Amino acid sequence: MIRKATFLIIAIYAITFIAPMAKASAPDDSPKKQFVALAPLSIPQVERANKPIETVVFMHGDISWLPKLALQAGWETKHLPKLGEIILRESGGCPNRIGSSIVDKNCNITGYTKATNKSDSGLLQINGVHYDLKRNKWALACREMNICTQEPLLDAVTNLKFGKLLFDEAGWGPWNVCNWNPKAKGC
Repeated sequence: MIRKATFLIIAIYAITFIAPMAKASAPDDSPKKQFVALAPLSIPQVERANKPIETVVFMHGDISWLPKLALQAGWETKHLPKLGEIILRESGGCPNRIGSSIVDKNCNITGYTKATNKSDSGLLQINGVHYDLKRNKWALACREMNICTQEPLLDAVTNLKFGKLLFDEAGWGPWNVCNWNPKAKGC
């Protein structure tokens, strides 16, 4: 097994780096070509590249995926309990959730309520004022991450990354229920 792995690493290295270098150093009559040499992959990088890409299955009410994706998006471990609470309240853990949408247990949108908050987006229900320059000329997502439409925020990691940026700017305030419902429990 070790011989196979070693052979595979050498083969990948040869195909990726040596062959292009040999080709680049051969005489050539064509106009100037540029060659960019890439650094060789380390053994852990090769092993990771050979692993299948993990897919995350989102289910309403399930945030078992949260630690992995939130840490990938830049959140700290100490924030995960509060972040999880907010995600469950805001979207039920469904990254494709739009404002007033109704979802089934598999996070499929099955309808909409009469509410008019269709600009709220994804896991953290990021409001349109944060990405839509027509609503806010200082829209943070648009200005800082070049996210100026709702669609990118329906991606779980992108939503969590912007959520972290928003948290760094304003703490938990944007998700404080008392800000929009002063009669809510605990306000």
